[in-house]
Amino acid sequence: MAEVRKKVVEDKYNTSKINKTEVKKEKRTVSNKKQDKKDNLNKKNIFERFFIFCNGVGSEFKKVHWTSKNNMVKYSVSSIFFILFCSGFFYLINVIFALVQSLFS
Repeated sequence: MAEVRKKVVEDKYNTSKINKTEVKKEKRTVSNKKQDKKDNLNKKNIFERFFIFCNGVGSEFKKVHWTSKNNMVKYSVSSIFFILFCSGFFYLINVIFALVQSLFS
């Protein structure tokens, strides 16, 4: 009979040596750091927190890629045209259904 051999799976990342307690300790330290940040934020008065918020908003606005005026006009015109087209289409469908309904009633 044919012999069946078991495949030996190699442990690429050598996960057998990782101690599960170390992973739990790392998670604890991360959660402790988050709690410390929350505590520090709660200790600051409302004006300091508002100033931090405004700085964050300003830094995020610097990351935004604003479109050019020409592209904005193109996108606006195409959006308005699409809205008008869809509204006209659904108006015609409504009129057609109303006519069909009036013929059969």
